[in-house]
Amino acid sequence: MEHGVGVNKLQLHLGASNSVSSILPLTSEQMSPLLSNEREDSEDIQQEPSKELPKLLDNASYLIHLAVFGILGVLTRYTLDKLFGPSVGHVTSDQTILYLDLPSNMVGSFLMGWFGVVFKEDISNVSKYLAVALTTGYLGSLTTFSGWNQKMLELSVTGNWLFVVLGFLIGLFLVAFSIIFGIETAKGFRWLLTRLNVTSGSETSRDKTKAKVEAFKHHLVVMLVFLLILGLLWGVSGVLMIAEFKNGENAYLWIACIVGPLGVWIRWLLSRLNGHGLGSRGLLSWMRFGTLTANVSAACIMAALATTKIYVNTRDCDTIVKGIQFGLFGCLSTVSTFVAEFNEMRESEHPWRAYVYTIITICSSFFLGILIYSVPIWRMDEI
Repeated sequence: MEHGVGVNKLQLHLGASNSVSSILPLTSEQMSPLLSNEREDSEDIQQEPSKELPKLLDNASYLIHLAVFGILGVLTRYTLDKLFGPSVGHVTSDQTILYLDLPSNMVGSFLMGWFGVVFKEDISNVSKYLAVALTTGYLGSLTTFSGWNQKMLELSVTGNWLFVVLGFLIGLFLVAFSIIFGIETAKGFRWLLTRLNVTSGSETSRDKTKAKVEAFKHHLVVMLVFLLILGLLWGVSGVLMIAEFKNGENAYLWIACIVGPLGVWIRWLLSRLNGHGLGSRGLLSWMRFGTLTANVSAACIMAALATTKIYVNTRDCDTIVKGIQFGLFGCLSTVSTFVAEFNEMRESEHPWRAYVYTIITICSSFFLGILIYSVPIWRMDEI
C-alpha cells in the first residue's frame, strides 16, 4: 500500500515536472513570438544570416527614405491646400482662423495616430527605415508648424488679434482631437484584424518574420530603388521649375520639392536632442528640445523670409522665397510630431507638462515672429 502511494507520488511529481517543462517554452514564446520561428528556420538563418547595413550606408538609407517621403509630404500638403482653399473648396483662407495649412495639419495628426502610435511597432518589424520615413518624413512634411505660425503673424499685422488667439486655440484643439481620433480608430482596426486572424488561424508571427527586410542585399536593393525614385522626383521637379519659373504659378512648388528634403534631414538630426535634457545632469529631460528647436527656428526664419519678400517685392523673389518657405521650413517644422508629444505628455503622470511644452512652443515662436515680421511691417506702414 505504501509502495503504491509512493509510486503515485513519484508519478505525480514527474507529471508536474513534465507539465512545467511543457509550459516554459510556451511562456518564452509568448514573451517573444519570434523564438519558435527562429528555431524552425535555424537552417535557413545559418545559410543566409541577417545583416545590417554598415553605419555609413545605414544613415544614407535613412536620408534617402526621408527625402522621398518628405517630397511626397510636400505634394500632399500642396494638394490639400488647393482642395480646401479659396480656389476649390472655399473652406480655408489667409484671412480667417481656418488657415490654409489646417486641413493638412489635421490629416497628418490623424495619420500620426495610426502610423506613429498604434502601428509604429508593426511597421518597424517590416522595416525600420519605412517607420521613420512615414512618421518623420511623410507626416512631418505633410504638417507644418511654421506655416501655421506665419498665418497668425499675418493676421496680427492687420490687427485681427481675436483671430490670432482663436487661430491658435482652435488649431491646437483640432489637431489634438485628430490624433486622438486617429489612435482610437487605429485601435479599432487592430482589434478587427486580431479577430480576423484568430478566426482564420493565420500564422501572423511567421508572416511578419518573412516580411521583415533583414538580408544585407535586400537593404541595398531597397536603398537603390529609393535612390532612383529620389533622383526621378528631383529631376522632374527641376525640369518643371525651369519651365514654370517665369510664367507658371506653381514654380514655388517645384522649388519646395527640391529643398524640402533638407528640412526633413535637419529635423531628423535635431530629433536626437529629444529626451536628453539640458547639461550633463539632463535637466528637463521631459521637454522635447529637438522638436522645439526645429519648430521655433523654422518659424523665425520663415518670418524673416516673409519680411524680405515684402521689402524686395519682385516676382522672382516672391517665387523663390515662397518655395523655400513651403519646402525647406515647412518640412523643418512639424505639427504631427508636436501633437504626438503633446498627447503623450497629457496622458502621462504629469499632464501639466503637455501645456507647458505647448505654451513655450507657441509663445516663443509667435513673439519672436512679431519682432522679426510684424514690427518691421508696422514701421513700413508708418513711413
